[in-house]
Amino acid sequence: MADNKDKETEKKKEAKPADAAPKTPKSSGKREKGALPNSLKVTAEGELKISPETIRMQEFYKKTVVPSLMKQFGFKNVMQVPKLEKIVINCAVKEAIGNPKVLDSTMNDIMAIAGQKPIMTRAKKAIAAFKVRKGNAVAVAVTLRRARMYEFYDRLVSLTIPRVRDFKGVSPKSFDGRGNYSLGVREQIIFPEISYDLVDSVRGMTITIVTTAKNNEHARALLTEMGMPFRK
Repeated sequence: MADNKDKETEKKKEAKPADAAPKTPKSSGKREKGALPNSLKVTAEGELKISPETIRMQEFYKKTVVPSLMKQFGFKNVMQVPKLEKIVINCAVKEAIGNPKVLDSTMNDIMAIAGQKPIMTRAKKAIAAFKVRKGNAVAVAVTLRRARMYEFYDRLVSLTIPRVRDFKGVSPKSFDGRGNYSLGVREQIIFPEISYDLVDSVRGMTITIVTTAKNNEHARALLTEMGMPFRK
């Protein structure tokens, strides 16, 4: 009996399953340049999809923000309540005047941050003082709407802005009088989607949040209810 058990044990050691799956290498935890945020996935057909749990800000707006603003300002109709219309991310690249190739890395960074392919914006007129010719690519921009907009806004106020060193809140005065708010970001590395090791140069950007509010008061109340950490 003992001999039979020993033989079976030896056979098991020698036997190797033909269809054994190779071991998956451990992830380095670093995001490749141009990669999408974890909350965004691309299907086999090339369609970008956002899972329902990642657009919690959109549900929060409908269930919490709308009733709160209706009570605060006495709106009688849901359609009167201000809402987010679009978010525009614009990154000017002055180095592109002498080296257009730097726009490629900038586009990869903005795509990783926004989850959507940006476009290059070109100079509408020549500016001799800055050696800019008409038609030169000088910036990268992307416009987010609907689900992507809410998903980005959620990451912005929940993860990104609090990562700023010595953060004390954003300025409550950066409204344009028509319900739109602009936020300046000095370094793209505050976004968790950007890997510091892959950054060739630190660049800033402007994030403009366009709302349907009629004035600054309504817009400020909207963004405050949606978690924007204004400085007091």
